[in-house]
Amino acid sequence: MNIRILLMCTLIIPTLFAPSAVHAQEGEEKFPTDNDVNAIAGKLYCPVCPNTPLDVCETKACQDWRAQIKQQLEDGWTEDQIIDYFVLQYGERVLANPKREGFTSLVWVLPVIAVVLGMTVIWRVIKGWWGFKKPSGSESNIEPGFDEESLARIERELDEMR
Repeated sequence: MNIRILLMCTLIIPTLFAPSAVHAQEGEEKFPTDNDVNAIAGKLYCPVCPNTPLDVCETKACQDWRAQIKQQLEDGWTEDQIIDYFVLQYGERVLANPKREGFTSLVWVLPVIAVVLGMTVIWRVIKGWWGFKKPSGSESNIEPGFDEESLARIERELDEMR
């Protein structure tokens, strides 16, 4: 009997101290962290400070907007809904990355066009350099458009100047 009790104790007691997985209860609300708020705030610019992302701006207005984002996340808003809300309130200038539609699509298209045009110009210049040939000694130095009489007169005038 003592052996049975000792055997049960050696099996049961270690299981009490073994780690086990803890699961959250369903229905428990998940509160947004500062990282969740900053992930959304990083996609927005401060409408007050020029070219300053909302997640690093320290003005009172930006602190209020980050608090508003946190509240909206607690209320169950999605990231797209929050961004759309700020665009509706302050215009598309608050977006860190403009939408790729309408007039703002030029922001994405113009750099590509500029690079293609620049590469074309460079290609044509280099092609022109490769196509340039120096005249050899056997070729005539007479340029088209000069007749023999004009060249002779130029030679005489140059000789007189020397």
